[in-house]
Amino acid sequence: MSFLLIVFNFLLCRFEAMAGWIDVHAQFNGGEPQRLKVRCLGVTLRGLKDQLNEFNQGVNPIDTRMVKYVRYKCPTLDEGRVSFPWVELTNDENVKIMFWEHNMFQWIDMRVTLLRSTEDIINSLILLEDREVENAPSNYNNYLPLDGVIQTC
Repeated sequence: MSFLLIVFNFLLCRFEAMAGWIDVHAQFNGGEPQRLKVRCLGVTLRGLKDQLNEFNQGVNPIDTRMVKYVRYKCPTLDEGRVSFPWVELTNDENVKIMFWEHNMFQWIDMRVTLLRSTEDIINSLILLEDREVENAPSNYNNYLPLDGVIQTC
């Protein structure tokens, strides 16, 4: 890559960050990384999760899972060496720090964990018939998953 192209890419990334957007390469539940832009100015953890949910549901409209955990590669300088351990975002301050740390990078690598909501899980269960419950051992729940396996307590 030529020097001018490298400088241009750097300036473009700085401009986008100043304009409030940053590139993210996100892996949803270990799948292939997806490239997207997220708003980075004044964003809370809930706001970041909402942006990731919106992107995932735009790419996978039938996917009803929601973002539960977000991890990112955090640049760390230790004894003169730069490393990138995975760090989980747990609050709004973590989000601000993440965007500040990545101000000089072209993108942020993220791993996003999607989980089904409690309502989705309950709605996917089928109530056992009364006669099946009478014959079932006392340690079985009253719900049968769609795959037909009885869940134990």
